[in-house]
Amino acid sequence: MSKAEALRLIREGDLKALGKMATAKKKALHPQGITTFVVDRNINYTNICWVDCKFCAFYRHEKDADAYVLSFDEIDAKIDELLEIGGTQILFQGGVHPKLKIAWYEDLVAHIHTKYPQLTIHGFSAIEIDFIAKVSRISVEEVLTRLHAKGLASIPGAGAEILSDAVRDIIAPKKIDAEVWIDVHRKAHQLGIKSTATMMYGTLERDEDIVEHFDMIRRLQDETGGFRAFIMWSFQGENTELLRLFPEIQKQSSNRYLRLLAVARLFLDNVPNIQSSWVTQGPYIGQMALLYGANDLGSTMMEENVVSSAGAAYTMAKEEMIRLIRDIGERPAIRNTAYETLEMFA
Repeated sequence: MSKAEALRLIREGDLKALGKMATAKKKALHPQGITTFVVDRNINYTNICWVDCKFCAFYRHEKDADAYVLSFDEIDAKIDELLEIGGTQILFQGGVHPKLKIAWYEDLVAHIHTKYPQLTIHGFSAIEIDFIAKVSRISVEEVLTRLHAKGLASIPGAGAEILSDAVRDIIAPKKIDAEVWIDVHRKAHQLGIKSTATMMYGTLERDEDIVEHFDMIRRLQDETGGFRAFIMWSFQGENTELLRLFPEIQKQSSNRYLRLLAVARLFLDNVPNIQSSWVTQGPYIGQMALLYGANDLGSTMMEENVVSSAGAAYTMAKEEMIRLIRDIGERPAIRNTAYETLEMFA
């Protein structure tokens, strides 16, 4: 699909027709009629961050009264709770802490990997990795190599927002440029570390910026094949500086979410999995996303602190995920980080 065609479909495509097109593409890629999800927990090891993104309500500065860095014991307690419900993955990320260097992260990853070898560590966004390299005075490749050696399995796509520097310069001026985000993932893929790609829309971007974002993901995927999945969600504005500065920003509609999701499924023909964002859209639009190209319902999300700080308050148990998947005539399955099926349900 060309960028011009993607732009036309975003602006003019009939919503029901987009759903049918995206479903046909999904079935071509996943003919078994299985919808997956993962049992995991987000662990935000710190909320201390110097990047000050205007769209974020989670971060704190080092001297704030509620700033924290979790101890290894506190992290272990969270992991123990996850294991009790059959969890297989931790999504591990924090703020961009101004003082934590590579040795701290190595100790952390090694501790978890040694104590809980059955868990997959899916952690550290491109901006975290880039800053660990800077503050430790080593290369991004060395950061990735050293953390991978200690047990880091894959990296999430957080920090992408919109891959347009014109937008990033307003909503997160201290954040890495779009090409740097792409290059961190390129380096990870070249070292055999898989990752996911993300997009947060609904701030100040244009439709053209969204299509360019899709294109940057598709081009890197053509080059490396390292993205396992694409996940997109809408900006959650409550308690954020961005909404105070730009009160004209509108909450994104369900129509808009499904429209963009369908075009993403059609455009990103080389990315195998598209994840539904029920955390920001709610369970029923999350379910509807399965009819607009998504083949994965994401995570049971035992803990989520970032978008919930900005007003997203949805939760979902494993049993509800299974019911929503069955309700649209597909077979539910629990997967691992690598999208391998662990347990199938009738």
